[in-house]
Amino acid sequence: MEDFKLYFGIGTQHILTWEAMDHILFIAALCLRYLIKDWKKVVVLVTAFTIGHSTTLALSALRLVHVNTRWIEFLIPLTILATAINNLLQRQQQIEHPSRLPLIYFFALFFGFIHGLAFANSLLSLIGNDNLIVPLLAFNLGVEAAQLLVVAIILAISFIFVQMMRVRRIWWVWGISSLVLLASLKMAFDRWPIHEFH
Repeated sequence: MEDFKLYFGIGTQHILTWEAMDHILFIAALCLRYLIKDWKKVVVLVTAFTIGHSTTLALSALRLVHVNTRWIEFLIPLTILATAINNLLQRQQQIEHPSRLPLIYFFALFFGFIHGLAFANSLLSLIGNDNLIVPLLAFNLGVEAAQLLVVAIILAISFIFVQMMRVRRIWWVWGISSLVLLASLKMAFDRWPIHEFH
């Protein structure tokens, strides 16, 4: 039980720290177009992301997948950038009445694979090769708890601006997505792996 608490705490801390701003920005970009009334769609979205990162986290823990850490850290801001661009390409009608299976669900799943590799880099340095099940489960649940808290905060902020202050929904999505896009460009530039060879 102590091990479970330890790795659950590590999972939550992995998201709820300044160093995890890349993951927070990605979750924000995913959820921006949704309001509290869309909570079921958000659950599907977060579930898709969870499936993605849980898969690569498990594969990495079992030493079945290994990708250079520098490239993973560079790819993460690219996932944020792509999600922000996708938001900027949306129109009012698409946001208010999305298709049955919007592209952003596939973004969440595919980009979850990349984020899972980053989670693995953090977790695998703390555990050995034995008894992986409890650490993996606890870490993953900790990450999920923290992600759900971030999602709840984003939906609450959207509620304040869109439903209480009456900011047009499309302006809200475009405005915040533009800020996320700029932040991800800076992050990608700072993490460009070629810098390391100069």
